[in-house]
Amino acid sequence: MKTYKLFTALCLWAVVALCASAQTGTKGLVFDAQTKEPLPGVSLTTPDGKSGAVTDANGRFSLPATTSELTVSAIGYRKRNVAVIGRQSVTIALEPAIEDLQTVVVTGNREAALRTETPIAISKLSPKLIEETKPTSIYEVINKTPGVLMVNLNNEQHMMAIRQPITTNAYFLYMEDGVPIRPMGVFNHNALLEMNQFTVSSIEVVKGPVASVYGPEAVGGAVNFITQRPTAVPTARLGIQVDQWGYQRLQVGAGAQRGKFGIYVGGFVSRQRDSWMASSDYDKSSYFTRLEYAFTPQTRLTGTFSYNDYNSQTSGSVDSTAFFARNYVSTTDFTYRKTESLRSRLTLEHDWKNGMAQTFVTAFLRSNSVGQNPTYSIRWTTGSATATGQINSNDFRSYGFIAQHTQRFRFLNSKLIVGATLDLSPNTYYAYQTELAAELRPDKRSVLKYTQLRERPDIQLSNYQADIHNTATYLQYDVEPLPKLRISAGLRYDRMAFDYTNALDQSSGSKSYSQVTPKVGATYDLGEGKGLYANFAKGFSPPALTSIFLKRTTPAPSGDLFYYNLQPAQFDNLEIGGWASLLRNKVYVDGAIYQMNGRNELLNIRQPDNSYDYQSAGKTLHRGVELGVTYRPSKQVFFRLGGTHAIHRFVDFTLSQRASDAVQQVDGKDMPTVPRWLWNTEISYYPGWFRHFRVSAEWQHVAGWYQNQINTVRYGGYDVANVRAGYQWKGFEVFTNVLNVTNTLFATNATRGNNSTDRTTYTPAAPRTFVCGIQYTFSGK
Repeated sequence: MKTYKLFTALCLWAVVALCASAQTGTKGLVFDAQTKEPLPGVSLTTPDGKSGAVTDANGRFSLPATTSELTVSAIGYRKRNVAVIGRQSVTIALEPAIEDLQTVVVTGNREAALRTETPIAISKLSPKLIEETKPTSIYEVINKTPGVLMVNLNNEQHMMAIRQPITTNAYFLYMEDGVPIRPMGVFNHNALLEMNQFTVSSIEVVKGPVASVYGPEAVGGAVNFITQRPTAVPTARLGIQVDQWGYQRLQVGAGAQRGKFGIYVGGFVSRQRDSWMASSDYDKSSYFTRLEYAFTPQTRLTGTFSYNDYNSQTSGSVDSTAFFARNYVSTTDFTYRKTESLRSRLTLEHDWKNGMAQTFVTAFLRSNSVGQNPTYSIRWTTGSATATGQINSNDFRSYGFIAQHTQRFRFLNSKLIVGATLDLSPNTYYAYQTELAAELRPDKRSVLKYTQLRERPDIQLSNYQADIHNTATYLQYDVEPLPKLRISAGLRYDRMAFDYTNALDQSSGSKSYSQVTPKVGATYDLGEGKGLYANFAKGFSPPALTSIFLKRTTPAPSGDLFYYNLQPAQFDNLEIGGWASLLRNKVYVDGAIYQMNGRNELLNIRQPDNSYDYQSAGKTLHRGVELGVTYRPSKQVFFRLGGTHAIHRFVDFTLSQRASDAVQQVDGKDMPTVPRWLWNTEISYYPGWFRHFRVSAEWQHVAGWYQNQINTVRYGGYDVANVRAGYQWKGFEVFTNVLNVTNTLFATNATRGNNSTDRTTYTPAAPRTFVCGIQYTFSGK
């Protein structure tokens, strides 16, 4: 609490100090009306078109004293005409055009670029969408992306599905301002626990491999959280959120600019007590600071600092008896997950030769510790009165940099991007066994409750130290050989190496994975807001160290006790897509068709005792269609639809080589936890007769899936509806979100092993939930 009070005082200091200081030496300022962030690259022209200006990186511009009127325009914003005659200074707020897909994105190549010149499937979740969603967990926003399913495992824990089955595999890259949240080689499942969602300005989601720029793990896709910049005018936000299940959150943020200096600070503290799911209490505190300093309009320094502390009980899944009886009582009351993370970066940017070249260098630091007594590690054999569990700890500290230079050429309007990354991450991990008692139901086929009897640090399951060295170089060349046709080609070389000491077999050594990943793509502008794109890209993902050094429950046929033989997963992705503006810009459509062929995918095979055996072998197929539609018939109505139909299938895969197993080959079968259909649709209403009021209704559909690799048991999927409403009055906003408004019984995850005696485990979703809140926003001048 002392930390939070200090942080709140810092927020108030930022507002008061910066409000008290008048801006000098500038003629004008343009900023986003929603986020209050300064807008660079905005065009300001006089009515005759003979003179004007463009805003700099801090949204500032200067004009001759004779200027009387300006037309202000920027991609993704509504055009404004502003009278400036006789005014020494002017501030201009631009309203985002939420239905406009012709937006600027940065995740395609680490710098601002037009979406229509980026030949990949990329979606941008706008500040307005995030603000109106008022999420308590990030999945509420991410799932609005066509073709994306972030699976809610409660208390902000998650799984992900982007051009992949619902999985915990490291096939998705999570970033904050373009810097990976965790280093390659360290298990990144649940990495989004460490995000401060209150200080996220926008989110960009790339679908498909972007390994040529961002590197391994960006296979199914990449999610880049773009943090809030210092606001162009002094701004502060203070709010609370609660629900009827014991969730509470207090959040605060403030920012401003003072001459060349800008600051934004924000954070929240949240807690859960006595929820609908027994043994699921948690606490989280998250703090963020961003500082910017402009040496000149061409040279800028940005620093960010993020700290997150998370402590949660992990209630886990329930069996079918408890699930269908809506008996949300966990089989454990002793499991937990504790995470403490710190991330910091310092970025120096410079523009050369009137914008013909840009360079940035980012130095970063990460420190992370995760301690667990996880439910997923409980091992129980049907009918047994005993079981085993696990306590583990995974810690790392990272130092590194990312450097990139972009050079533009007048020759065929071309552009060259070259970059390099270095990431040094010492990593330590240990896991040891616990002994449990299992209280069985009368049928002896399921467990009513586990009780932890004792910890057994003498029975080690894993214990290693590794110094991870990740290095990479990449280049990309964009060229316009014909009018309206733009071609982009890229190449990246990655090497993940680590020196290790494995305490369990008293071995030490080194291991490395290296790969060259190319890509080539093209966009073609058909005119009138329509265009096409195509790309081919390769991706790969090395296995996480926790998989390599986990001791096998039974030795491999070769006698190996560990998974030293795991190979990197490799993928070839081909896709075509396009976008179109229709009905006088009232309708926007974008879509993609893709096929991704995988080799050596890491597969977890569930054993009869609920343990897992790892394999990286065989071939897989991932094929789908993605579609996004927005429709704004008037200022009062906005409609959005995003969805996908996908197939994820084993092509050539040996599940088991044991003669006792009934199914050994799964060729042609669906991969488990693969919903064929996903869609999320929402209609929002802003009544003209009731100003400052909004209401929206959202429908999420997730089709059924096979629960196991041998395709013998299915879960039927689910449909869930949410309603959100809010009203603003003099800086105050009151809002309510009704989640699962129909009180549907459904599970966000349902899995089962391949053994005939296995039973399904369900991760139940929350019953109908009312989230209420109030927020006050102050904006200065």
